[in-house]
Amino acid sequence: MPPRARARARTYDPAKTRAAAAAQLRHVKEAVRGLDEERLGAPTRGGARSVRELIAELPTAVGEDDVLVTRCVELVVHSDDLAAATGLTVPYDRQALATAVRALADGLAAKAPGGSVELRIPPFAVVQCVEGPRHTRGTPPNVVETDPLTWIRLATGRIGWSEALEAGEVTASGERADLAAHLPVLD
Repeated sequence: MPPRARARARTYDPAKTRAAAAAQLRHVKEAVRGLDEERLGAPTRGGARSVRELIAELPTAVGEDDVLVTRCVELVVHSDDLAAATGLTVPYDRQALATAVRALADGLAAKAPGGSVELRIPPFAVVQCVEGPRHTRGTPPNVVETDPLTWIRLATGRIGWSEALEAGEVTASGERADLAAHLPVLD
């Protein structure tokens, strides 16, 4: 059997990503405007950081194309941390959320290469990952599916695999569909 052609790397439209990161930054700035001292001092899910420290880590502007995807991921993750810590509703720019989901899914595919598990994060991404027997047609035998924010939380260690399974926030079918050993994608 000839070797399988290597999958094309996902590309990101710089203009769309720049606009997404800028939109997410505007959402965060609007959400934190007027926070009182109690909320600024509240702990976040991102470790021992307070809301004030999290805000200080956010970019103040959107920079060059080579860092936009990373910044977009950071903005979405920090927006979720901010919302959890303060109870604020921080809107997510659709393109920013899509970029973060796709970048983290691609990160998992790079960290755990293979084709035995299909990770689905509708409506934004589907990737093949984890070494083992590969499926070629129809529904794969090992499927993991979750929503965008749960995926971001799993991929960044904000929630654990078993916690997400028990809460019904992720479905996993098949004997290889346990991604615990490959998470988080980013620490």
